[in-house]
Amino acid sequence: MSDPDRPNKTRENTVQAKWISTILTVAMISMTVIVGVNPMAHAQNDELAVDRRLPTSQAEVKMSFSPLVKQTAPAVVNIYTKKVVAERARTPFFNDPFFKQFFGNRFGGAFGAPRQRVERSLGSGVIVSGDGTVVTNHHVISGASEIRVVLHDNREFDADLVGSDERTDLAVLKLRDVDNELPAIPFGDSDAVEVGDLVLAIGNPFGVGQTVTSGIVSALARAGVTGQDFQSFIQTDAAINPGNSGGALVDIDGKLIGVNSAIFTKSGGSNGIGFAVPANMVKVVMRGLISGDLRRPWLGAAGQAVTADLASSLDLDRPHGVLINKVREGSPAARGGLQSGDVVIAVNGLAVDNPNELKFRIATLELDQDAELLVLRRGVETVLVMPLEVAPELPARDESVIEGRNPFSGTKIANMNPALADEIGVDTLSEGVIILAVARDSLARRTRLKAGDYIVEVNGVTIDSVAHFKEVIRAGESRREWRIAVKRDGKVLTGEFTL
Repeated sequence: MSDPDRPNKTRENTVQAKWISTILTVAMISMTVIVGVNPMAHAQNDELAVDRRLPTSQAEVKMSFSPLVKQTAPAVVNIYTKKVVAERARTPFFNDPFFKQFFGNRFGGAFGAPRQRVERSLGSGVIVSGDGTVVTNHHVISGASEIRVVLHDNREFDADLVGSDERTDLAVLKLRDVDNELPAIPFGDSDAVEVGDLVLAIGNPFGVGQTVTSGIVSALARAGVTGQDFQSFIQTDAAINPGNSGGALVDIDGKLIGVNSAIFTKSGGSNGIGFAVPANMVKVVMRGLISGDLRRPWLGAAGQAVTADLASSLDLDRPHGVLINKVREGSPAARGGLQSGDVVIAVNGLAVDNPNELKFRIATLELDQDAELLVLRRGVETVLVMPLEVAPELPARDESVIEGRNPFSGTKIANMNPALADEIGVDTLSEGVIILAVARDSLARRTRLKAGDYIVEVNGVTIDSVAHFKEVIRAGESRREWRIAVKRDGKVLTGEFTL
């Protein structure tokens, strides 16, 4: 059965569609006129208005990212790694003398001895220099015995690891046998990035081949995303999936503003929440890894984010900045005049709202220069000039391995100092004697001591240095009963042990 009214309905639908199209076009033009009134006035009020604006015509709505992709995609590479992993035998039976009576050593290689297994993984990287310097994530190349890099045009190169920094999840590679200049993406200024800026994420998700996704900058200075120390990620809704790690996050000008590093997901795929290491941090780490001297400035102070309650008690108009509650004597912060009770609101003109962001801002600055801290002190803004220096080795570490019959036998200990604290990623104001490692099958392991524990007290004696600790251990060599106290995650744990 056919509908007799169908031709008339089709004509009516066509007419309605044309009217709807016309109305939408007029509405768009009207809205454009309203939004775009007096563009010169906007330019006078905000110098960025020329670069950041809504489309002003249908032609601009139809504009393509194709030229930008052609400019940047050739500098994004695929990274293939191979790692040899020792695998224990699946069964111990063929090491037993009883089985050897029947089978001899024929199965020794297959079942008795550890076997080697090859793991392969895939990631992405960005060529940042025409000589073949590539930036990627630490976790992409961690433990790799071989690294192979494939370019956009299918050329392949072996790569050497220049250096890697687990604390920022960054690594630098150098391609071998580069005979001509390679395409590279120049660095942008990640401090100039704003929420709402258009970005492209380029990488090789799931190994399907180079893929480009678009989105905007969703947020800045995101912390608490991964286990890295220096966290101030750029968040984007451009789709980032497994395999995109180490790929490029580029702005509309074709500049590298971040290296894609992590995603927030419950399914393993993109949920529109991706994170990139800001380009300014990438530049600092890359220079340090290439020079072989990756050192960062330290502040020498600790603080907390300003909450609404704190803001009210400090007479602040809103919660912002970092409230300083401890300053180490002789540190750069102390010499710069920073005091407990100050609220740091900016570093070199860049706002900070939490301790992670303050730490990040200091870490991206150059050593042997000065930093300007804008602080609020009793409601008055003050600018402090602080020297930028590396964390010192004071007191000396005095790393020692403890042996003998005592609860700490099998531990590696050291005096905590700012340099060591910075190296292992703990609070640089920490003091005391720390356990760096615990050997397997040791008395310390059976005592349930852990790396990261601070030794507080042994047999009623407060411990303040490695040398003092050794004296206490020697004095107790003949003891069977031991009482110890350690600090773990801010809590003091005590115990009594019989050896």
